Amino acid sequence: MFKKILIANRGEIAVRIIRACRELGVRCVAVYSTADRNSLHAQIADEAVCIGPPATKDSYLNMDAVIQAALNTGAEAIHPGFGFLSENAEFARKCAEYGLVFIGPSPEAIELLGNKAAAKETMAAAGVPVIPGSKGAVASIEEARAFAEKAGYPVLVKASAGGGGRGIRRVDLPSELEAQMTAAQQEAEKFFGDSAVYIEKFLINPHHVEIQIIADQHGNYIYLGERDCSMQRRNQKIIEECPSPIVDCELRKKMGEAAVTAAKQCRYVNAGTIEFLVDESHNFYFMEMNTRIQVEHPITEEVTGFDLVKAQIEIAAGLPLKVAQSDIKLRGHAIECRINAENPSLDFRPSPGTITALYMPGGPGIRIDGAVYQGYTITPFYDSMISKLIAHGSDREDAIRKMKWALSEFIVEGVDTNIEFQLEMITCPEFRSGAYDIGFLNRYMDKRKAGKQ
Repeated sequence: MFKKILIANRGEIAVRIIRACRELGVRCVAVYSTADRNSLHAQIADEAVCIGPPATKDSYLNMDAVIQAALNTGAEAIHPGFGFLSENAEFARKCAEYGLVFIGPSPEAIELLGNKAAAKETMAAAGVPVIPGSKGAVASIEEARAFAEKAGYPVLVKASAGGGGRGIRRVDLPSELEAQMTAAQQEAEKFFGDSAVYIEKFLINPHHVEIQIIADQHGNYIYLGERDCSMQRRNQKIIEECPSPIVDCELRKKMGEAAVTAAKQCRYVNAGTIEFLVDESHNFYFMEMNTRIQVEHPITEEVTGFDLVKAQIEIAAGLPLKVAQSDIKLRGHAIECRINAENPSLDFRPSPGTITALYMPGGPGIRIDGAVYQGYTITPFYDSMISKLIAHGSDREDAIRKMKWALSEFIVEGVDTNIEFQLEMITCPEFRSGAYDIGFLNRYMDKRKAGKQ
């Protein structure tokens, strides 16, 4: 096992990794920008190193600064968390060049799976169901038109190097294709430095269901059930639950085995998530693979009892998985609500500022993954997440009840939050019945907006 790990991230995920290190008896080094000088992760780590000014390109995305911090403090490995450098193949290679272990998959796996078009081709070759789409990135508007006419509208234009809902445009009519393709290319270039896009058939009202997998360096692969992430606003996840209300045991087994097949095809090692779309007939299609720990990993941990972050570290250290597929059992139901400093009534405008009063709920079945405290200032430089609120119950109804009272007890003053909106969502009939799909929240917000006009 490592003696010291550097955590190349901030906020709640950095705190989560620090706690996993503590349980493993590993010392940890935090890095922080000048804007995060008073952040919780910088305060509770064994050591903390300032790596630059607030701008991410000068701090959390500054590969040289992060690696130098690791070398200066004697860290043996780097855990990237999610976002920032977590899916950067160049950074993973740099770690190896300096004798540091990157706690994640190989650079080759990151590269392959980071390009959505190439990943889709790889999955199709492995026999994993994929959404009908162009063979790789489209080179011209003529090529895009040819595919769209063959597949039939609506279609999606998607950034090949995309993620986080960026670089995606829905096209319902042939007359819209060129403008939407140009917009997707421009957004892709801005956020990913790569304007390549591909086209795929748009599935109407599917569920977004992802399978958590983990694999060690000894050829052992397991899947840990699924998470339903269909409660999304503009491709951004709001609420996640495990297991999915639309997945039965038979479908779970099929999807899990397909996910393991996908991971083996890429010789994948460490934690990863295979994202699928599931249609009304329960057909499922590969969408993408995230080569990192996910924001919503706690609900899988609650339902399976498996600590994903500790396992990530153990695997990177060369240890084999401690469990087999037959050991994985789903116990009860878990729901996660992302509590953000934002104003839902003002189109979810971020609300930076100082938290003047804070009370976070607790009790049986309630978990908080966060990094804020009373007096903490949420800056405008990074995402506006306050914490992740997780409720684990004996079944779905029990989890919903627990989440309802936990949200009702959650108090944050000094900044606007989405707590009331989350309470509205968790109690709406469509969520309570499990009848929502990936487009539900957008339709709900459109109706809500129209009602105010």
